[in-house]
Amino acid sequence: MAGSTFGKLFRVTTWGESHGTGIGAVVDGCPAGLPLREEMVQQYLNRRKPGQTKYSTPRKEEDLVQIQSGVFEGKTTGTPISMVVYNQTQRSKDYSEIAGYYRPGHADYTFDQKYGFRDYRGGGRSSGRETIGRVAGGAVAEEVLKALGVEVFAYSRSIAGITIEESKASRENIAKSPLFMPDLDASARAEDRLAEKMSEQNSAGGIVECIVRGLPAGVGEPVFDKLDAVLAQAVMSVGAVKGVEIGDGFQAADSFGSDFNDAFCSREGTICKQTNHAGGILGGISDGSDIILRAAIKPTPSIAREQRTVNRQGEEISIGIRGRHDPIIVPRAVVVVESMVAISILDLLLQSMTSQMDGIIRHFT
Repeated sequence: MAGSTFGKLFRVTTWGESHGTGIGAVVDGCPAGLPLREEMVQQYLNRRKPGQTKYSTPRKEEDLVQIQSGVFEGKTTGTPISMVVYNQTQRSKDYSEIAGYYRPGHADYTFDQKYGFRDYRGGGRSSGRETIGRVAGGAVAEEVLKALGVEVFAYSRSIAGITIEESKASRENIAKSPLFMPDLDASARAEDRLAEKMSEQNSAGGIVECIVRGLPAGVGEPVFDKLDAVLAQAVMSVGAVKGVEIGDGFQAADSFGSDFNDAFCSREGTICKQTNHAGGILGGISDGSDIILRAAIKPTPSIAREQRTVNRQGEEISIGIRGRHDPIIVPRAVVVVESMVAISILDLLLQSMTSQMDGIIRHFT
């Protein structure tokens, strides 16, 4: 299987299956001297682990990370950082029935067509548990970015059709909401909507919004590795994501140039923009404004209500999926989207260090 590594200078490789021994990541290209401890990475993993609220799978996993290499006396050594989370509560028998048919909305059929074989225990590599490695790698990336004064944070913007109101939103509310919504009124209404869908044996989707603050202008390569292109690839590689937009996104199609263009201005000797319809990126390069990205997350495909499908012999059947599944993926996907954004930003930032001769001379002299 190709395609398990992301990045050029800051590279993250994820490995493992949902019902295997464990899940992990190898981070290569992290500079030496970064303070890093297991408990720092654990804080990020705690935001995605299951069983924390009634809106996530009841599967209880501590998801405790172990750093196996690349760190000595609390600091990175510059060598590959290997991290592992051992699986503890697999119940593979919950999935034995699905070995013979294809679940709607899952990768069962496509894996069979590609490989002629699939790990039916929770989906194997296509399981949401694969994102553990992404979050572990993202934790390292975010710690590097923090040291550079760059901040990345994400939250649930919309859940089950209920969207936050900007006037009621505050960053402090994100941690107070079981759905990670910065508007607590919207969170309460979304919780009621989810309870209704759960009683119907159904699931829901939503939108994760991610903000990058403090990134200087000039990050991103102007052709194939545009900042927005790399961000879109990174976030779209998350299994539950079905769409990505930056800035005004699809609303730009209904705009006019006089409205959409962000006018430049000068404030206290600094060039900035009066608006941010472009979402902080112009020509594939950061412009110094906040980068604003949104990811559309599909409803959880595993639902208990009856669905139609076919078995491996091509016979049409009806199924009701048993097991421990999230009624909504969005809250646990928040830190995953944030992690992929952080990995992308750091990788392109490192690449940008060689963009000007003056910067290279300053570094080596």
